[in-house]
Amino acid sequence: MRVVSLECVDFRNLSAATMTLGPEITVMHGPNGAGKTNLLEAFHFGLTGSSFRSGPDRDLIRFDRPTARVELELELDRGRRSRLLAALERGGDRRHLLDGAPPPPLDRRASAAVFHPDRLQLLKGPPAHRRAHLDRFVAGCWPARGDLRARFGRTLAQRNALAARVRAGLAAPAGLAIWDERFAAEAEELIAARTAAAAALSAPFAAAAERLGLPEAELGYRPRAEGAAAAIAERLAELRAVEPGRSYLSYGPQSDELELRAGGRPLRRFGSQGQQRTALLALLLAERTALLAAARPAPVLLLDDVMSELDPGHRELLVEALSGTGQVLITATEPEHVPTAARAFRVAVGGGAVRDLASAA
Repeated sequence: MRVVSLECVDFRNLSAATMTLGPEITVMHGPNGAGKTNLLEAFHFGLTGSSFRSGPDRDLIRFDRPTARVELELELDRGRRSRLLAALERGGDRRHLLDGAPPPPLDRRASAAVFHPDRLQLLKGPPAHRRAHLDRFVAGCWPARGDLRARFGRTLAQRNALAARVRAGLAAPAGLAIWDERFAAEAEELIAARTAAAAALSAPFAAAAERLGLPEAELGYRPRAEGAAAAIAERLAELRAVEPGRSYLSYGPQSDELELRAGGRPLRRFGSQGQQRTALLALLLAERTALLAAARPAPVLLLDDVMSELDPGHRELLVEALSGTGQVLITATEPEHVPTAARAFRVAVGGGAVRDLASAA
């Protein structure tokens, strides 16, 4: 499946914009402040019903307008066309409809993977960001495992709530044993899924990073607990014996780490800005490769200002890596920042308006 076209009305500074997407790379170019990132955000909003930027939802609506609307035309299997609508009202009401009905789960339709300067927090930020990202990949790759994170989170919260009551003298410590057994069972499944996900991503990540000029790159998953549920439960019993009412556990999947390294050194601590940007791109490309290998839909890649800190040689390497991998949307201040690629569509953006140059590509 692919996105054929976009129409948005009163989304941020875009009063009314319509554009066609290429089957592979579409370049949106224009000066700073023209609305390129807003256009990229509109695609994300149309596909997922949410923004990839922080801030209140009402900021998505153009100033002094009551609603914002994004409509995408999708080409599904066997050439069938559908329309995906996402709309937001200033009062907070929202709609997300596929051909007039609620859409199926995200894993069944086109989704989006985003490169945006703020997304570098995935590498620079705390491990919780990377755990959440890995769990979203698990859900996309194996939909039947999509609820593992939520199930474990509920169990952890209930276990910790009981521990707090024990500490306050309001509940007996013996009750924790039942919740720790459930915690261990949920943890075993989540750790197994994360381990499988990291294994599926490891080789594609190293290959993509090498191709983009970042040699000796590695992706490693470090679980805080290991072994079967029985072993995890045994360790929890040992911790419980030391401090029965401990209300916070550092032992378990809630403390896992997904580490990205180059030359054996963690990129979070020792990587340059350029290396971190390259690693994020390699991770997005690796996820697309792994999803296709699992016969899952490949996400649309939304790459914002990805070329600004790359030299011409690395720009060529990136375009080469992106070609033939599915749909990609790239923003750039100058069209020549994106090297000419086969079947590339180009769209000029300026003052909140869009000029579709697909026919001239």
